[in-house]
Amino acid sequence: MREETIVIKKMSRRNFTRKLVAAPLAIAGGQMLGAQIAALPSQDKRKPKTDAEYNRHPPIVEPDPFSAPLTFTRREVNPKVRPFALDQVLLDAGPMQQARNLNRAYMMRLSNDRLLHNFRVTAGIASAVEPLGGWESPKAELRGHFVGHYLSACALLYASTGDSQVKQKADDLVGGIAECQTALAAGGYVSAFPEELFVRLDRREKVWAPFYTLHKIMAGMVDMNTLAGNAQALDVAKNLAGWVDRWTSERTEEHMQEILKTEFGGMNDVLYNLAAVTNDDRWVNTGDRFTKKSFFTPLAMRRDELKGLHANTHMPQVIGAARRYDLSSDHRFGDVSEFFWDTVTETRTYAPGGSANTESWLTNSGRLALEMKASSHHQECCCSYNMMKLSRMLYGRSADPRYIDYYERNLLNHRLGTMEPETGHTSYFLSMTPGAWKTTCTEDQTFWCCTGSALEEFAKLNDTIYYHDEANIYVNLFVPSRLHWESRGIRLQQSTRFPENNRTLITVHAARGEVWTMYVRIPVWTTEENQISINGFHLPTPGTPGSYVALKRQWKSGDRVELSLPMQLSVEILPDDPSQQAFLYGPLVLAGQFPRGELSFDLQHNQAPEPGELPPFELPNLVPGGRSLSEWIKPAAGQPLTFRVTGQEQSIELKPLNQSWERFTVYWSVS
Repeated sequence: MREETIVIKKMSRRNFTRKLVAAPLAIAGGQMLGAQIAALPSQDKRKPKTDAEYNRHPPIVEPDPFSAPLTFTRREVNPKVRPFALDQVLLDAGPMQQARNLNRAYMMRLSNDRLLHNFRVTAGIASAVEPLGGWESPKAELRGHFVGHYLSACALLYASTGDSQVKQKADDLVGGIAECQTALAAGGYVSAFPEELFVRLDRREKVWAPFYTLHKIMAGMVDMNTLAGNAQALDVAKNLAGWVDRWTSERTEEHMQEILKTEFGGMNDVLYNLAAVTNDDRWVNTGDRFTKKSFFTPLAMRRDELKGLHANTHMPQVIGAARRYDLSSDHRFGDVSEFFWDTVTETRTYAPGGSANTESWLTNSGRLALEMKASSHHQECCCSYNMMKLSRMLYGRSADPRYIDYYERNLLNHRLGTMEPETGHTSYFLSMTPGAWKTTCTEDQTFWCCTGSALEEFAKLNDTIYYHDEANIYVNLFVPSRLHWESRGIRLQQSTRFPENNRTLITVHAARGEVWTMYVRIPVWTTEENQISINGFHLPTPGTPGSYVALKRQWKSGDRVELSLPMQLSVEILPDDPSQQAFLYGPLVLAGQFPRGELSFDLQHNQAPEPGELPPFELPNLVPGGRSLSEWIKPAAGQPLTFRVTGQEQSIELKPLNQSWERFTVYWSVS
């Protein structure tokens, strides 16, 4: 391995990408600047200006962007690229397909009657089944939230695969909730808990998050309509939205801002989506009442004031802001979503792609080493799910590959790394505490928020592999898959064993002989030695990492594009403590492996162990001894993606975090 290929990565992957993409422009700019400097007089005797002279203009005071009442005019943004419909992209055998199948099996094991139990009890309909446990138990104030996730997951899975069993199960579930809505006869209200929780919310008394649950139910219904063609689901969603509209319209804006201090999920987002589906702007006006101005205002003014905020309370709100911008072109909402993504990914994100500790941002930006010590509850999985969702939305506006670089990092390390092999059970947190292990939900006694978002995530693993504009295709992810763009008569198949192998082959199986461009992503983590070939002929120059290679030609059936993406070892440091280092191979975060030993049931299935609950563990310090990275971290013979740390007091094995189901360590003290 050539030593000059090793990259020391710091927190701002975005800036690193931009520097690579903008390199030719920077050179040209430097030449122009040099010419300008040469043209200046050799002795400039002009008197320097004083501060007073520079500041003779009064300072500009920026107005509060959300001080005035919100108004809406439909002026939809035309995205640069769009995702393909889920049924146009099929997964072939590989890690993604395996995860999706495990997820489906878990979904099918859950009984509709048990999922409906709390809805029926609330509506006065007899139900004698054993209730679910955890957050879906009859006494949990969030009960019903998972059922909304479940409907969204069914809709996504049906749209992805055409699975009629999944659709029938979900249709029956929609029918059961519609029956409860009718039985309640409460102006469209339906939930697994009574309206009394909203009375407490209105009085600002202690209550968990009733609007959060309504968001999940409404989102599930909208998804069942748009992705699975269920008309009854849209009726349920509109009736429930009508109840929300009346309830919120009866409160003053000042009182609503107080109510918004209690977690409400993405109520703004689902109402904007409903407005798009129905073409009824009434739902935009309802969604606008969920604009938490104390949160949006600093973001719109590009200020990071996230310290102390609950991360997953606010991420869905930003997704709603992005959706509001898509419908209205209102720059304020665009600024909120873009700056939020920038500041979280650049300064508040751990190596695997997740953010926050104990579900919150505990420090100012760039203080991850300090934040990491507060608890072992790092990187709530819902947060990664929502940041990936936001990344897709922002990517559509610009086709900027940095959004996909981030998406891929999260997908490979965090999301695929938190599904337990064989069971399909998933995690709440992905801890960065040395010697931690992955804890997972149970079959029917957990139902965390992250259990629900994982259900959705693993139902749609085909959703970002390919995008398109009016005529061209963007290849974003390296996943065994097939694409059928029926309206253009194009069929592609991608064959790869990535990331175990660093090559991918894209074969054109059908084309009309038209000229179009295949944009192939060259990820930021590869080297300048990447290679692209068409039908066996190598392109003369490699692609620039952090960009796309544009392959424009008259495509025909049988054309083959081969891509070789060298993977290299790299280091990412925590900015406030450079001794804390994580190691990566290409996009894969590497984790040290340590025996798990005997763990109690609670320690295996709690949300995450607290530091005091961790069995004894002594993390060895790593001492490079002045050697280059490739001299002391070496590939393990015969074990793909596995490395050995050499020259230390004890032998240490590193392998991908997404394969780590023993005790593991990602961040090391390196001296």
